[in-house]
This record gives sequence, structure tokens and C-alpha cells, in this order.
Amino acid sequence: MMTKNEIQIIEDNKDYLIINKPAGLIVHGGASIKEPTLVDWLLEEYPELKNVGEDPIRPAIVHRLDKEASGLMIITKNNSAFEYYKEQFKSRKIEKEYLALVFGNLDKNEDIIDFPIKRSSQGHKMACIPKTNKNIDGQEDLDEEKICNRALGNIRALEKSRQAITEYSVIKRLINYTLIKVRIKTGRTHQIRVHFSAYGHPLVGDNLYGTKKTKIKNNKINLNRIFLMSSHLGFIDQLGEKKEFSIDLGPDLQEALLKLK
Repeated sequence: MMTKNEIQIIEDNKDYLIINKPAGLIVHGGASIKEPTLVDWLLEEYPELKNVGEDPIRPAIVHRLDKEASGLMIITKNNSAFEYYKEQFKSRKIEKEYLALVFGNLDKNEDIIDFPIKRSSQGHKMACIPKTNKNIDGQEDLDEEKICNRALGNIRALEKSRQAITEYSVIKRLINYTLIKVRIKTGRTHQIRVHFSAYGHPLVGDNLYGTKKTKIKNNKINLNRIFLMSSHLGFIDQLGEKKEFSIDLGPDLQEALLKLK
């Protein structure tokens, strides 16, 4: 089981916890999940949380982070806080910022990615419908028939998709990589990962949404996680006060940056 040293507590008050979730820890269990989860740790350290929320599988949880990502999460400590912050996330009033490293050099210093997202036919991953006729590497030139077929497929896919909005700004350009700050306006599953994959710049360490080339590079980099961290949370609390929490890159991500320079 995780210890308090492994899960850093940033804030602990009567209504919520702000924690720094480590990479490699899944947030909550499910039918096929046998490994320890963040919820397991929470119930051991704060057993009163078992009655918070709507779902006994994920008590006190109002948002999630991917298993392979790290960073800030808010954990509610009572049902009043659960309902309040659930509504804050639903109405997109929570400020969520991430730090990410992507393959390649982004053409723009800042941009908005708004490809709709849907569940992939593979089931275990997401897919989005890019507003382009290029492939993931941005290098595929399609003939007119393929363009028409893809357009028809996109129309059908759009009917099953959901709006997703991701904003980014460049922090630092490396030789073959770009460090970026990311802000999401929606909270779709794997949103940042699938958006940057479709944008032609998969996240470093992401084999699920990477290309053949980036998967080979990931093996060489050997980060053993995706380079994605929830670095900032901002919100108005239940007393009407503005709260902001920020953290820097963890040691593993800092070390990876030094290697990739």
C-alpha cells in the first residue's frame, strides 16, 4: 500500500484534500482491476470517505488522472463538498493546467485543439476526428476518393463524438521535443493524449496513442510513464475564496528533460 511519503498531501482541510498523485497509481478500481488504487489508500488513511459521493467504487472522487500521469487532484471529504466540486467541474469553472512534453517542434507557440472525441472501436482507447486529411505524422497525401471516404467516415463519427477543447502554449523548445503548458476546457477521457496524437505530436512516453516511430523512441528514453503532469488547480471554494495550487515537475520528469536536451 502507498504511504503518505509517496502520495504528497498539498492541502488538508475539513472539505477537501489536494494531493500530488504519483505516476503508476490508478485512481479507482473496477471489475478487472486487481492492483492497489488511490481509493484504497484514501480509505485506509481516511476511512470516513467511504460514504462520500455517489459510487462506492470511487468514493470522494470528482475527477481523475490517467494511471501513467501524475500531479494535482482534489479529493472531497464530505457530501456537501462532493456535490459542490462535482458541479464546478461539470460547469468548467475549475482551472486545470498541465505540463507535457511532446515529440517534434510545434509550428505555433500557442493554439487551440478542438477535435471532437469519441470512444474508439478498440474499446480501451479514445479516438478523435481531426479537421485534416493528413495522418498522425502530418505526412499523408490522400487522393480525392480517399478524402471523400474519410469525410463520410468523419460525419458518421461526429454523430457519436463529444466536444473537446485543449489549449496549449510553448514553454521551451528542445531539438526534437517541445515542453508545453496545457489547459483543458473539457474533461474527456485521455483528452490531452488523444488530441496531441491527432495533432501530429504525441506525448513522450505514450505508447497507447503514439506512432511506430515514437514508440521506438519511447523505448530508448525509458521513462516508463507518460510525460504529463497536472501542475495547477484553481477554483473558488465553498466560502467564495479563490484557491490556487501549483507544483513543479517531479524529479523523474526533470531528469528526462536533462537527458533529452
